[in-house]
Amino acid sequence: MATYSKYSPYRNTPSNELYLELLEIVPVPAEDDDFYYQIETQYTHRPDLLSYDLYGTPKLWWVFLQRNMDVIKDPIYDFQPGVEIYLPKKRNLQKFLGI
Repeated sequence: MATYSKYSPYRNTPSNELYLELLEIVPVPAEDDDFYYQIETQYTHRPDLLSYDLYGTPKLWWVFLQRNMDVIKDPIYDFQPGVEIYLPKKRNLQKFLGI
């Protein structure tokens, strides 16, 4: 049976010896101090790079999708310059994920 790290979007998804069950989404709560951000050109199709620059790891790319489900449907191709999203602050994310 696989176990997933606290950084993984699959961490709440059950699995057995054969397969991973249906994805159980890890909702990222909205906080009053989240900041509004316009995606810049250097992050086109690269949420992992923005995750690395903000949080020190590329593994939290999925947070942008979960926090902005009304704006981002495809985590790669909707990550375009000019798209405006909310970003959780690092300390809030660490507290939420327990890292």
